[in-house]
Amino acid sequence: MPDAALSAGCELTAPRTSWLWSAVGTLPRPFMRLLIVALVALVVALQYRLWVGAGSLADLHGLQQEIAAQRQDLDRLRTRNQELQAEVEDLRGGEAALEERARGELGMIKPGEAFIQVIERPKVEAAVPAAPTK
Repeated sequence: MPDAALSAGCELTAPRTSWLWSAVGTLPRPFMRLLIVALVALVVALQYRLWVGAGSLADLHGLQQEIAAQRQDLDRLRTRNQELQAEVEDLRGGEAALEERARGELGMIKPGEAFIQVIERPKVEAAVPAAPTK
């Protein structure tokens, strides 16, 4: 009995197509070809922009490489800043670092010390004249 109620109240019909498909189906053949060519051109243009144009995947890859290089530079500079900060703290707090710097860079000596500077002469190779050949 339920089958009879279903068939009495509902009719099975083919699914309706949208107005767009019905409009496209009535277009003349040359216009349809033009529409297909335009859509293919649109897809190609969008693909070009995705792979090659501004904001493409290649640009993204290049920017990621730049970020990695800048992070390495930043790490290197942070290490250098830490070393310089440690040196500044040494110079502020201890006389040993200040004395070492004065001796090394300025050539200063303590009273009672003798300063000896060794200057090396460049080595000159003696040229031996070649014996004449006959």
